[in-house]
Amino acid sequence: MNLSVNSKENMNHKNEIGKGIKALLGNIKKENTYTGNDNQNIHEPASVQNIPIEWIQPNANQPRSQFDENELLELTNSIKTLGIIQPITIRKITDKEYQIISGERRFRAAKQAGLVEVPSYIRLANDHELLEMALVENIQRVDLNPMEIALTYHRLLNEFNLTHEKLSERVGKQRSTISNYIRLLKLSPEIQNAVRNNNLSMGHARVLAGVENILFQKQLFDKTLGEQLSVRALEQLSLNYSTTNSKLENNLNKNDSNENMIRTLENKLSATLGTKVQITRKKTGEGQIIIRFKDDKSFNDVLDRFDIL
Repeated sequence: MNLSVNSKENMNHKNEIGKGIKALLGNIKKENTYTGNDNQNIHEPASVQNIPIEWIQPNANQPRSQFDENELLELTNSIKTLGIIQPITIRKITDKEYQIISGERRFRAAKQAGLVEVPSYIRLANDHELLEMALVENIQRVDLNPMEIALTYHRLLNEFNLTHEKLSERVGKQRSTISNYIRLLKLSPEIQNAVRNNNLSMGHARVLAGVENILFQKQLFDKTLGEQLSVRALEQLSLNYSTTNSKLENNLNKNDSNENMIRTLENKLSATLGTKVQITRKKTGEGQIIIRFKDDKSFNDVLDRFDIL
């Protein structure tokens, strides 16, 4: 099943793409030439130059680590026919060494196409600025899933000490848009994976992110996938729950009580941590998770598991 993002959300995303690119690259004018002056300001206009492909290296901190092989092959064939339409953006390290700021997919396709030179915008940036520019460029891509966008916003907010308002200015997106994506990070890993794999749309995920009761959130998630609920139908269920509270929660799935859900969570945590886990929970929602260990070794094993998590 594939609950795709609705067309309105796609249109809004596409309409906002150009704003962030402008913030990233500034006013680029081809008639200006790069002087090679190390005192050049990062925001000064950059020119397009053909740089030998062997002089260019990827950015190890590039936010996008996975590239679809079929799409890469299609781009490679396009470059063989038409060349690179949009230059990549790089920074100069030495006279014969450059690092990619944005455009690694184009760079990879160019190598596969056998190009010896790549048209490039040359920018000046330190490592901190390079990462920020790469992150900002990354979220302008139309093929990112909502979780990738949410994680990128999270990195920009935390690693660069940006406020939501400043981040809004940097990427050309409304503050409410950023907040909606950040809220997705509060969802359970199972729901996040469904969003990441395009089995659950951004609209569905936003509704689930507003459900504070994790047990009911899980029930709504299962019901959405099982019955292919629309976003509107899911919103109505969530709204009904907020007004009738536990009554609707019990009626959603009569064969799967909260007690069974608690036991299921206990079993999953026990399997993950390698030791017995007990969960107690009151009707008010208050409770505790008890992790048991028999000796120092098992205690250290539990701590190691948390490092992995």
